[in-house]
Amino acid sequence: MNKVTPFLMFNDQLDAAIAFYTATFPNSEVRNAARTGNDGPVTSAEFTVGGQVFMAYNGGAYFSFSEGFSLYVDCEDQAEVDEYWGKLIEAGATPSACGWIKDPFGITWQIVPQRFTQLIRDPDPKKVKAVMDAMMTMVKLDVATLERAYDEA
Repeated sequence: MNKVTPFLMFNDQLDAAIAFYTATFPNSEVRNAARTGNDGPVTSAEFTVGGQVFMAYNGGAYFSFSEGFSLYVDCEDQAEVDEYWGKLIEAGATPSACGWIKDPFGITWQIVPQRFTQLIRDPDPKKVKAVMDAMMTMVKLDVATLERAYDEA
C-alpha cells in the first residue's frame, strides 16, 4: 500500500462504483473487497483506478462527496476526452463546467486534455488568458476551440 491513499466514503453504492471505475479506466482492478456475509454487498474495498490506489467504505447517508474533491483525468487528446466523457454520461453522470462532470456515485471528475495544460503553461499571459477564457465557456473541453483561442490571442 502507498504511504498516502485516498479513502472514499460512499453511501451504499460501493459495489457499483468499483465495477464502473474498474471497467472504465485502464490499469484498474479490485485488490480486495469485504462483504457482509457470503452474498451480501461489498462493505469495504481496496482498488486501483488508472493505477491510483483507493480504499473505500459504504459509510451510509451521513457521508457525501463535494466538488471540493475531484479526480483529474490526464487525457492524451480529444479522442480520449470524448471517450471518458461519453462513458461517464452513459453511466448517468451530470456535466458541470470547465471539463468537470459528477458521476452517479457523487464523485466529481476533471476530464482534461494534455493540450490544455501545455497551452496554459505558455509564458505569454495574453495567450494564457485567452485559453482560460475559452475554457470557462465550455462544459466538455474542446482542444480545437482552445487552440483557436490561443492562436488568435
